[in-house]
Amino acid sequence: MKEQTVRDGYRIAKERYASYGIDTDKVLKQMQDFHLSMHCWQADDVAGFESSGELTGGIQATGNYPGKARNIDELRQDILKAKSLIPGTHRLNLHEIYGDFGGKPVDRDKVTPEYFQSWIEWGKENNTPLDFNSTSFSHPKSGNLSLSNPDKGIRDFWIEHTKRCRWIAEEMGKAQNDPCILNIWVHDGCKDVSVNHFKYRRWLKESLDEIFATNYDNMKDCIEGKVFGIGLESFTVGSHDFYTAYAAKNGKILTIDTGHYHPTESPADKVSAVLNFVPELMLHVSRPIRWDSDHVTIMDDATQELFSEIVRADALNRVHYGLDYFDGSINRIGAYVIGSRAAQKCMVKALLEPSALMGRYELEGKGFQILALMEEMKSMPWHAVYDMFCLENDVPVGDDFIKDVEKYEAVTTSQRG
Repeated sequence: MKEQTVRDGYRIAKERYASYGIDTDKVLKQMQDFHLSMHCWQADDVAGFESSGELTGGIQATGNYPGKARNIDELRQDILKAKSLIPGTHRLNLHEIYGDFGGKPVDRDKVTPEYFQSWIEWGKENNTPLDFNSTSFSHPKSGNLSLSNPDKGIRDFWIEHTKRCRWIAEEMGKAQNDPCILNIWVHDGCKDVSVNHFKYRRWLKESLDEIFATNYDNMKDCIEGKVFGIGLESFTVGSHDFYTAYAAKNGKILTIDTGHYHPTESPADKVSAVLNFVPELMLHVSRPIRWDSDHVTIMDDATQELFSEIVRADALNRVHYGLDYFDGSINRIGAYVIGSRAAQKCMVKALLEPSALMGRYELEGKGFQILALMEEMKSMPWHAVYDMFCLENDVPVGDDFIKDVEKYEAVTTSQRG
């Protein structure tokens, strides 16, 4: 798109939004502080560098589009390519299985910060702070239960693994002078009818208590619930009720994954509810289709409502923004770019909403006026503001990124065996 066309469109949008008291220049500045935590596992379908085995433990990736990253160098190359097509500056979210192990077998209860030193250096070189995740799936000791396993030896193994992940996150945060967000999600559950629910949850609570016994200054803990895992459909130990209660009682960050709720539930409605009781929120934004299918994020109603609720709650500084999908059925770099830009567009629209005016209307009982204003906002030229955001960050505007992705595929990913 021509630069002058973008600037002309922005000028018109600026005037129209000003009539509602919205400063689009301010919104552009706010967007520069909107940092997504890009998920490393989109580039290789959650394979990691620990082994070549299949995914197990309540998790599954679908699709076999050619060209996925096969090693740490290709993964980093793909991430940097995707970042070059997304406006703004962003973080990278790593799972423990993506350590720089150098081809050596390193079991998960033996992992140390040294295996992530090259990632720390890479992050500094590429202005990309790191976030982190423990990894309980796809391991001989994963089974159906990890931190809630009746076998104390297995519980202790995963407790030690998670303790070490917190240590690694602390070293990452210290090195980058920016707290590393550590997310804990375990797949624990039962395939069919079960009766020991209280025992499993008591073991999970005790495991978490032991894991969190050490306090750190340069990392933040998140805990993430789920409705069910693949092959564990009947019962989930770490349910939303469990983790919401634990986070509220212990001052932990609660992770809201948009794919981890029942289809009729609204993740957006959780924002105002839980922020009254927990210090911060972590988002994992994906697109569930009937279940936690991890489709690429798009500008659907659910995502827009989520970001609008954050702005309306004046919670921009209390929420961390991550992506979590792993679609292997399409070009993976394209998936990164589409999902990241969709999240950004939803935030732009949310910031451009005259929420103060609508809030006043509501308190005055002016329901007609609120509905009318909301409908008008749907056709306002928010896209012109996002186009200017792209232009100011020297990335392709509109669908111009498509040809960049196609060229990268022709030259790079298509050459991978």
